Amino acid sequence: MRPKEFSDLLSAVREKRPLVHHLTNYVTVNDCANITLASGGAPVMADAPEEVAEMAAMAGALVLNIGTLNKAQVASMILAGKAANKKKIPVILDPVGAGATKFRTETVHALMDEVDIAILKGNAGEIGVLSGTGGKVRGVDSHGLTGDAVAIARDFSKSSGFIVCISGATDIVTDGKRTLLVDNGHAMMGSISGTGCMAASVIGAFAAVSPDRVKSSAAALAAFGLAGERAAGRAAGPGSFKAALFDELSSLTPAEFARGVKVHTP
Repeated sequence: MRPKEFSDLLSAVREKRPLVHHLTNYVTVNDCANITLASGGAPVMADAPEEVAEMAAMAGALVLNIGTLNKAQVASMILAGKAANKKKIPVILDPVGAGATKFRTETVHALMDEVDIAILKGNAGEIGVLSGTGGKVRGVDSHGLTGDAVAIARDFSKSSGFIVCISGATDIVTDGKRTLLVDNGHAMMGSISGTGCMAASVIGAFAAVSPDRVKSSAAALAAFGLAGERAAGRAAGPGSFKAALFDELSSLTPAEFARGVKVHTP
């Protein structure tokens, strides 16, 4: 695919400033809000059952993140997800820590049963657990996947009907037929908490402006990863890297993105 196809999506996010509704975890909620702003979107963090359906219905995308899980939050997620489905608003699910506990794993399966998920974004361990092919998760961190990650992602996407994104050194995005690999990123992105959560927020902003979920997800991960590369070049450590990550995504121009995007097929 031509680099301009991805940079045009960044331009679209900046021009349309889509509202991205989050039901996310309290560890990274502020980071997710700020990275959405840096990408060009408009974040809203609302999880009260009295308003989630109304808020989701007016959003461009809905991001569900189970990082700090409780039953009340799950109920709100289902309400919001169903409201988004009625309006054909894309729902992005980040199954943080799925496989670490029975509650988390069962919650993700319940969400996938109750809500029409457009994009599932997880690390290798989480996707391995959810696909039934074998994965290892400790806390919220991936400890590997059994088998070929690309083949597993493709098969899972075919059987589930949603876009599967596996984050890692090379990100994988597939709908079961088309597969894109994203090589943008930097090791320092693993030195701070919340980059996985932030990636889902950026995916939401890009999904809100394009019906092509494979291309929009790959573009989001590439833009976020490129910002990480640029931030690492001027960071002294994790603290300055985090600040630079927001700065670099916010200042990234479509022309710079087109020059730096690293997306290819397997």
